[in-house]
Amino acid sequence: MKRIRPSGGRRLGKQDRRQLRVLYQDDAVVVLNKPAKMLAVPMDDSDHPSALSLLSAELKSKRQRAFVVHRIDRHTSGILLFAKTWPDREALVQQFIRHTPVREYLAAVRGHLRLKEGTLVHYFRQEGMLQKVTTESDPKSARAELRYSVEHRLKGASLVRVSLVTGLQNQIRVQFSAIGHPVIGDRKYNPVEKLERRITRVALHAAHLQFIHPRSGDSVCVDCEPPPDFQALLQALGFPIRRGR
Repeated sequence: MKRIRPSGGRRLGKQDRRQLRVLYQDDAVVVLNKPAKMLAVPMDDSDHPSALSLLSAELKSKRQRAFVVHRIDRHTSGILLFAKTWPDREALVQQFIRHTPVREYLAAVRGHLRLKEGTLVHYFRQEGMLQKVTTESDPKSARAELRYSVEHRLKGASLVRVSLVTGLQNQIRVQFSAIGHPVIGDRKYNPVEKLERRITRVALHAAHLQFIHPRSGDSVCVDCEPPPDFQALLQALGFPIRRGR
C-alpha cells in the first residue's frame, strides 16, 4: 500500500481572509487547514463564512462540489477533510464509522499528568450543546475513548498528543476536563478559563490525519503545524524554542 505525503499548502481564494489553506487535493478529496474560530460547516443562525461554504464557492467555478466527511470544533484549528463526490464521501465516512483513520491532535492542558501515556474511556450523554459525563449503564450514553502521550511538561501545563479512537463532539475537551486537566482556553467546559489571556480560544489543534484514499486505496498522510497563537502559548509556558544553526 503506497503512502501519499502531501507537501506545501496554498491559499484557497481571494475571498478568504482567514488564511484557509489547502493541504492536499485531487479529483476525489480536499484536505484543508481550518483556522480557529472558523465554522467547519454553516450554522442556521449565523452568516459567518465556514470552511464548507468557502470551499464550495472555490470548487463551483471548476464545476466541482464539496461534501463534509467529518468535523472539528469551531475553536479548534487544523486538518479538515472533504470529498468532491457523494460516492467518495460515503467511502470515507465508512472509514470514520469504523474508526480506521488516524486522527491526532495537539492539546495544551492544565497541570502535569501522572502517566506519560495512557488511554481514557468515558461515557457521554449529550444535553443540549454540552456533553455530560455519565455511566456505561446510562441507556443514552455513548462511549468515548482516546489515547494520549505527553510530549512536553510545561510551566503548570502539559503538551499532549491525542489519538482519537472514537470521535464524539467535544470529546478531547470533556475527557481531559473529567480527569482534572482541562484544555487551556476551554471556557465551555471550564468557565474559569475566561481568565486566560495568552490565547483567546481552545488550545487544541488537529495536527495529523491518515486515511485510505477512496479510489486508489493508497494511504494518505497529512500533517499540519500549529498556528502562531498556539505556538505563542506554548512559548509562554516554557516550550523550548528551536533555534537554527
